[in-house]
Amino acid sequence: MFRTIRRLLLKVIFWFMAGSFLLVLIFRWVPPPGTALMVERKIESWIDGKPIDLQRTWRPWAQISDDLKIAVIAGEDQKFAEHWGFDIPAIRAAIAHNQEGGTVRGASTLTQQVAKNLFLWSGRSWLRKGVEVWFTGLLELLWPKQRILEVYLNSAEWDTGVFGAEAAAQHYFGVGAPYVSAQQASLLAAILPSPLTRSASRPSAYVSRRANWIRRQMRQLGGSNYLVQLESAPSQWIKKLGFN
Repeated sequence: MFRTIRRLLLKVIFWFMAGSFLLVLIFRWVPPPGTALMVERKIESWIDGKPIDLQRTWRPWAQISDDLKIAVIAGEDQKFAEHWGFDIPAIRAAIAHNQEGGTVRGASTLTQQVAKNLFLWSGRSWLRKGVEVWFTGLLELLWPKQRILEVYLNSAEWDTGVFGAEAAAQHYFGVGAPYVSAQQASLLAAILPSPLTRSASRPSAYVSRRANWIRRQMRQLGGSNYLVQLESAPSQWIKKLGFN
């Protein structure tokens, strides 16, 4: 019986790994039709008895404001172009901070957030974290950095039922994703990662201060020049394997 269970478990693991590899590879070129987080939010709204309409319109890389691209990097993951999916120093700092008690600090990279939002459920279990590590590695191995950021910008949650840059820009400022200004981009980035309790169009004092800081970081990173380097950069896994 134990041998049968072991064989079954190995088969499940094999098919999960093969299926997830194929799915991530397909999404390198095909826009994901939705995300696990969108499904989760929809189900939660049904359970609460307050169904929500999900707003999301896919915008390709060239149709998303450069200011928004660099603002998200400045606010969420300034080592995005350098790491291979995990910011180890940030993780160590977060662990040390959390051990001291008080507020809990996260250290998720943009790649980890794409893995979680696109494929996984919410929660803090070791199982979910382990699967997140697997998907993060696949994303960094199979997608260029530009694709990771493109999918992030089209999948991020910016308010209740509002997903992606196009829906967020329309929701808060009445403009399309290509026309988001530097100030608007910094405000959108400033409400992450807590968009359900913050507003980009009616910013609190904290959001305004954070948006000002993000704009300074955008300039220090080099603005559009940073994106030029990002567009031609292979993933760090590809570099490590010597295929660049």
